[in-house]
Amino acid sequence: MGGARATDIAADIESAITAGRLAAGTALPTVRDLAAQLSVNPNTAANAYRLLRERGTIETHGRNGTRIRNRPATSTAGRSLVLPTGTVDLSTGHPDPALLPHLYPRPVTDPARYGDPVVDPGLLRCGERLLDRDGVDSTRLLCTFGALDGIDRVLTAHLRPGDAVAMEDPGWTQLLDLLAADRLTTLPVRVDDDGPDPAALATALSDGARAFIVTTRAQNPYGSAITAERAAALRAVLTDHQDVVTIDDDHGADLAAAAPHPVAGATRYWAYLRSASKAYGPDLRIALMAADETTHDRVAGRLRHTARHVSRIIQGTWSGALADHATQRLIQMAGEKYDERRAALVDALAARGVEAHGRSGLNVWVPVSDESAALSALIAHGYAAAPGSWFRIRSGPALRVTTAALDPQDAPCVADALAEAARGRRERAASVSGAV
Repeated sequence: MGGARATDIAADIESAITAGRLAAGTALPTVRDLAAQLSVNPNTAANAYRLLRERGTIETHGRNGTRIRNRPATSTAGRSLVLPTGTVDLSTGHPDPALLPHLYPRPVTDPARYGDPVVDPGLLRCGERLLDRDGVDSTRLLCTFGALDGIDRVLTAHLRPGDAVAMEDPGWTQLLDLLAADRLTTLPVRVDDDGPDPAALATALSDGARAFIVTTRAQNPYGSAITAERAAALRAVLTDHQDVVTIDDDHGADLAAAAPHPVAGATRYWAYLRSASKAYGPDLRIALMAADETTHDRVAGRLRHTARHVSRIIQGTWSGALADHATQRLIQMAGEKYDERRAALVDALAARGVEAHGRSGLNVWVPVSDESAALSALIAHGYAAAPGSWFRIRSGPALRVTTAALDPQDAPCVADALAEAARGRRERAASVSGAV
């Protein structure tokens, strides 16, 4: 590391990350030690670290010191595992390609022009029908380039760097990275099978959260689905915080059998996002966004000055798929398959005395005592899962197992591997206890 000014030091550290000289999780010197190494004022070193924290490059954990984030906002690298040949990879979170429908973009006979409506009329009709059915106000609709893009645009419209956001813990790893890149502070809200805990949300709001992001159903990675009772409790907590922005991420809408129970409308500012990616394919970068008037206008205005609108070709493709009965039947069958595969693993783990969570969606969350040991045991049996550290803020260690493409007949083998890891930990703990 080098540099005489805070900006130079920060740039040098980011260059080292990009070049691979500083790996994720690498411990950095204390401010005092860094200042001594570079012969600069401690305030200069402190300002360099402040810049890097604001950019989502590093994180500080009290006595544990300062480290490179698991995925720095300045890095283009994705999270992945290096696996032995032949390993069945259950870590990806991807939908099963075999269950995605074949999409056919309609011919462009009347090209869109600048100034045309930003939402395709056919998609607008489908969106209004779907959202009205689910109890979401569809008065104001627009399209974003997927759920994550919509979340980013809503947060940018209302928040400023340094503001705090309440989000689920464990939560979506991409969202954790986005908040870091946007220089927003994350306040964790613990999750159970019914969704975010209202008491934990109340704590986050009292700690200054200015936004609350919640997954309506098919929560990634925990698999929770918000019940009517839980939604009512969350809305009651939000009632006294009218200036908080709520964002419902309903990315699994088309695949989840559970009815949606959003918190949209509990506060003055809100947005509800329904994404196409999980059901129709990750390459269909589009989501419908319903919102209050202020949020809608701010996001729409910003879009008007940048991308203008999501491609009408993409909009028309989704609109056609939504209106096609055969495609909708395929989507329904895919949802049933995902439910069957997820339930097979949850049931197999329960039969072996292993706790697991996965009420809806494509993943199962399996709490463990030691993520590395459990993952190693699973890989030894020919399967891989994602370490919970990718998704956790304060919640306990776990593995996220993607069941989207898991053959139900293989569920007992995966459950055996996880149960064996649990038995190994108990035996080691008993051995240590006996030795003491």
